[in-house]
Amino acid sequence: MSGFSPTLLAGERYAVCGLGRNGTAVVRALLDMGAQVQAWDDRNADLPAHPNLTVAPLTDLSGMTALILSPGIPHLLPKAHPVAELARAQNVQILSDAEILYRAVRKSGSKAAFIAVTGTNGKSTTTALIAHLFTVAGRPCAAGGNLGTASLALPLLPDDGVYVIEMSSYMLERLDRFHASAACLLNLTPDHLDRHGDMAGYAAAKAHVFDNMGPDDLAVIGMDDDWCRSIATQVALRGVQVVELDADALPPFEGPALPGRHNAQNVGATWAIARHLGLADDQICTGLKSFPGLEHRLQKVAECDGVSFINDSKATNAEAASKALASYDRVMWIAGGVAKAGGIENLTPFFDHIAEAFLIGQDADVLAGTLAAHGVPVHQCGTLEKAVPTAFSAALRATIPVVLLSPACASFDQFRSFEDRGSHFLQICDNIVKSGHSGTTLTQKQED
Repeated sequence: MSGFSPTLLAGERYAVCGLGRNGTAVVRALLDMGAQVQAWDDRNADLPAHPNLTVAPLTDLSGMTALILSPGIPHLLPKAHPVAELARAQNVQILSDAEILYRAVRKSGSKAAFIAVTGTNGKSTTTALIAHLFTVAGRPCAAGGNLGTASLALPLLPDDGVYVIEMSSYMLERLDRFHASAACLLNLTPDHLDRHGDMAGYAAAKAHVFDNMGPDDLAVIGMDDDWCRSIATQVALRGVQVVELDADALPPFEGPALPGRHNAQNVGATWAIARHLGLADDQICTGLKSFPGLEHRLQKVAECDGVSFINDSKATNAEAASKALASYDRVMWIAGGVAKAGGIENLTPFFDHIAEAFLIGQDADVLAGTLAAHGVPVHQCGTLEKAVPTAFSAALRATIPVVLLSPACASFDQFRSFEDRGSHFLQICDNIVKSGHSGTTLTQKQED
């Protein structure tokens, strides 16, 4: 049960463009709240019949309350989708489902707090960690957005409830009234520049996370890059409380699920936000110690003959992979897939952590060229099926304690998603353990 009234949005009309996992959930939630919905997807428009639902191309948006575009559909750059152009021509707002959730919660009379988490890297771990702390402390809590559950599929929470929404730059561009009681911007490095034009456009999109905040709200901002430092100054000038997050100045947190400097930053952000919204320090400590870690993010999935297998499949760009490489002194590194702009050039400070590299996927040659130029031994493996056992054998010979999958690349050349890639890695590790070596395989459920 969502908890929202089935007549909450009666009389409102919404257009939904894009019917993937997010768009389909949005349609269902809107219908459950009594709205009229017209939905369309150029590739898939298979929805169950409903008296308030029209499945048809979006050729006229007049009278619509708003257009909800799935996050992957551009409304400006690199080229606006025709439905987005139509919405602008007919003066119809283009909104994200997080905006509609906020409006629905407030229209329902709930004063539940909203926490928004963004950044190029680390936002999923921080979102999951914040939600875990509030849940362990007994506060009603729901997490989603860019992480997992679509925002509008989250249930109605009471006044003391907390929504933790992971927000991509795509979602942030499509907010209007959304007001976070606490918002976090962890870091900014080049990403999604095709959608935002340049770093200035990307930073401006991320800065929307602080829109509508006031002196009673808290902004937590990382200090690792000039873009974030500039945004912190601007937000403080508006009278919002700002916590500047310097990972090097934070005390290290010892926990197997949160290794590395970057996780010290994630913990620091979580602590500041949890305290701002009423959790006591002992409640925060209890939650941190029981956090199981995020699946596919520095997740230890197996150990065999003294070698740990680490699934960091969520590292789909070089910046994310740098966090993993910095977390271990020496690794056998499995990487590759579809490289992002710039490849892995900015990983050179971490190449001395790589004993050998085992490359897979479409752009393996691109990565190999960079690694070879810096003297890192490279093995062209092509697939995970070959890379994992090859890396394991090499780790045994060289007594290297870690086989790390941290691809620094997108997954869609060989897999459906980074989750699919990580699950495939886990299966291969499980086969290695079962092949006669001593060891254990740890699924996420077992780690919980």
